[in-house]
Amino acid sequence: MSTHLSARMTRSFFTLCLFAILLPLSLSAQSTASKATSGNPIFPGWYADPEGTIFKKTYWVYPTFSAPYNQQVFMDAFSSTDLINWTKHQRIIDTTAVKWAKRAMWAPAVVEKAGKYYLFFGANDIQSNKELGGIGVAVADNPAGPFKDLLGKPLIGQFHNGAQPIDQFVFRDKDGQYYLIYGGWRHCNIARLKDDFTGVVPFPDGTTFKEITPQGYVEGPIMFIRNGKYYFMWSEGGWTGPNYSVAYAVADSPFGPFERVGKILQQDPKVATGAGHHSVVQVPGTDEWYIFYHRRPLTETDGNHRETCIEHMYFDENGAIKPVKLTVEGVRKRTLN
Repeated sequence: MSTHLSARMTRSFFTLCLFAILLPLSLSAQSTASKATSGNPIFPGWYADPEGTIFKKTYWVYPTFSAPYNQQVFMDAFSSTDLINWTKHQRIIDTTAVKWAKRAMWAPAVVEKAGKYYLFFGANDIQSNKELGGIGVAVADNPAGPFKDLLGKPLIGQFHNGAQPIDQFVFRDKDGQYYLIYGGWRHCNIARLKDDFTGVVPFPDGTTFKEITPQGYVEGPIMFIRNGKYYFMWSEGGWTGPNYSVAYAVADSPFGPFERVGKILQQDPKVATGAGHHSVVQVPGTDEWYIFYHRRPLTETDGNHRETCIEHMYFDENGAIKPVKLTVEGVRKRTLN
């Protein structure tokens, strides 16, 4: 065989190899570019308890890694500029960065303050005040981490008012005061955070933990303000069951009293079960709202097989939250100005 022929065959071989590599990538890019909606789930993998937020014109979702407790030793995050295409940020925090956390790292809540990002999380699933664990806080210079333990110990490591120290949510009031709203075991507390998030401070009446538990509350609290009203939302039912759901109440103060209005998110036997433990995101400067939540596919019976989804959340003319419809399509592209 001539040298020229051999060279042509070699070039042809490498051309075919390159084509074989690039074609799937090209098709994938075309598929992504032409994707009309986010789809549900919005990213692959078993993830639950999604905390949705916005940092610098980018959507972020911080979920629980949904697995047996002893495997829940890290957290991933996901970011998107359009709600359609999501980038995974692996192991933004794990138990090597939090020496007191051993298992069951749950339900992150993330806020930005003075250029730092603070991640609040539950760990160890403590069942009494004799165990080490509870709600911790970590800090990073970037929303993608890596996050490092801020205190070297739990921020809240004891039961108060019967509330298990899990499922924390950080709420910023109109006056700039930050509150920690948290609790499992059918009890919910609110506490004032120190300015540097290193602890909690008493209220003017001398109490430190105020119970704001509404009827039906189980876990997963969040709070937001709309048109001057405080909306308090939570999850009901058992997280492994089909009837996990979300309900809400409205008050004139973050301390209530909160009277249950009703459910707005629950299973659809034609789509998915176990829809709950959510968060909401408002597009800045608009009255557009999204709800991030987890649900269980109809094909799954394992309690840990939960996936993160998104839907629109709407209000009626009286300010009541309309029931959320579970979809397979998700939402359309929405960039931030």
